[in-house]
Amino acid sequence: MPGRLTPSRPGPASPAAARHPGRLRTAALGTALVSVLVPALGACGGGAGASTGSATLKWASSYFPAHWDPVVSGSGAQFRQLALVYSSLTRTDENGKAVPDLAKSWEYNDKGDEITFHLRPGLTFSDGEPVDAAAVKAAIERAKKQKNSALFGDLTSIASVDADGLDAVVHLTQVDYQIPQLLGERVLQIASPKAAAAPQKLDQNPVGAGPFVVKQLIPGTKVLLKKNPHYWDAKNIHIDDVELTSAPDASTVVSGLQTGVYNFADLEPSQAEAAEKAGLDVFVQPGFNASNLSLNVNKAPFDDDRVVDAVRHAVNRKEFVDKLTFGYGEATDQPFPPGYVAYDPKSRDPYPYDPATSRKLLAEAGHKAGDIKLDLVIPAEDPQAEIVQAQLAAVGITVRIKVDKNWATPFFAKDLTFSLYGTTGRDSAVQTLTAHFGPDGPLNLSTPYEPAGFDAAVAKVRRTPLDSPNYVGNLQAATRAGLKSKALVFTYSSPNLFAKSKAISDLPKNPAHVDWTGVTIAGGS
Repeated sequence: MPGRLTPSRPGPASPAAARHPGRLRTAALGTALVSVLVPALGACGGGAGASTGSATLKWASSYFPAHWDPVVSGSGAQFRQLALVYSSLTRTDENGKAVPDLAKSWEYNDKGDEITFHLRPGLTFSDGEPVDAAAVKAAIERAKKQKNSALFGDLTSIASVDADGLDAVVHLTQVDYQIPQLLGERVLQIASPKAAAAPQKLDQNPVGAGPFVVKQLIPGTKVLLKKNPHYWDAKNIHIDDVELTSAPDASTVVSGLQTGVYNFADLEPSQAEAAEKAGLDVFVQPGFNASNLSLNVNKAPFDDDRVVDAVRHAVNRKEFVDKLTFGYGEATDQPFPPGYVAYDPKSRDPYPYDPATSRKLLAEAGHKAGDIKLDLVIPAEDPQAEIVQAQLAAVGITVRIKVDKNWATPFFAKDLTFSLYGTTGRDSAVQTLTAHFGPDGPLNLSTPYEPAGFDAAVAKVRRTPLDSPNYVGNLQAATRAGLKSKALVFTYSSPNLFAKSKAISDLPKNPAHVDWTGVTIAGGS
């Protein structure tokens, strides 16, 4: 799934909200804001270079992968866990810029419709197969063609790939300077072609060229990994073993960290204050998360623009922030947090919270209070849904919350009328825009609908090199065009929040990623 429904974060705001105002803006985005862009395996120790001790990372994750085939798992939140096993052509640095990973360098042709990636020599996947241009070609073709691929919609700019030894020549359908940003951890984690020939086996037996190799995998529960000595940057990986466990109830994570059952965990904002009091390191990893109400304008009542605008004016974003983020989030009316390079200041708050205007629009559309009854379909209980239900009830719209554990099927088939979504964002801002507003966008519940002028605005950004002085202006203009869409109402941004033992050193602040390069674990684990 190329995004995620924002996890439940019940309860009123705590005193942490007073202590951390605007924390997402100042901490969660960091330098990315100004850039274009099973028992323990042994006692823990740390050391530079090749590890000789047994430093063990014990990670409790709320996003334990249901699928380990990166083509199926897509670019949802699980890419952080899959990155333990898989590497990509590029990765993202602390400024949100694409830098070398499996590819040591790349260059475009003069026209901008072809890009050649030069792979590092001598690399192998964990099954011994070579990491070469043929593997890149196979990965891209599989992502475009495999029936259950969650990535095909992200690769529309790629026409074909030629493999020449260590050189992968990517032919594009259009001029597109976003490709190095696009083909990173989220969209092209590369599996061994030999293992990927049986995708169902790969799904639970991952074979990549990343920093770690799977030793044992218990589906949905736990995976044990060991350091990959053949990883291209193994000298900077100082963790010997990883125990990745599906996180229990959020309320038990802090106690698990205190007792040493885990030493690293995804954290709900509701647990941050308890984690701080327990003496744990609580930190915000930069991110691009944004939550929204998804509307299907191909179905009544949202086929009437007045009803859509009534919903927009009925939404009080501040209530989402106050009740769900515990001082770690902020309101947003775009698929980007305020301050990010793609956020368009000219489009700020075009539909302010105004219940009176909402009721007036509904009356103009011929609806009396109680006439409109909507099913809000979600995959699991979520306090967001209750907030939406109450806010729309205040303007005369009745919302019935329906939980469907198979929600993804009707959502991505565009069969729902009304739902909620939360995205983790993308390294390529253009990819974020097309995912939400494009005619084939996976997050666009109203496909094939797209707002007028959006396609042209996005094409203009693609034609603009990332280091061009015109890039930011063109990118924000594309955001502005996308926000003309009637299919989404954005509500709030929430950061990527983690807690760790103080024995684990600071992580690189790469936006939205969890990068273990250079991280050490001191003492015992």
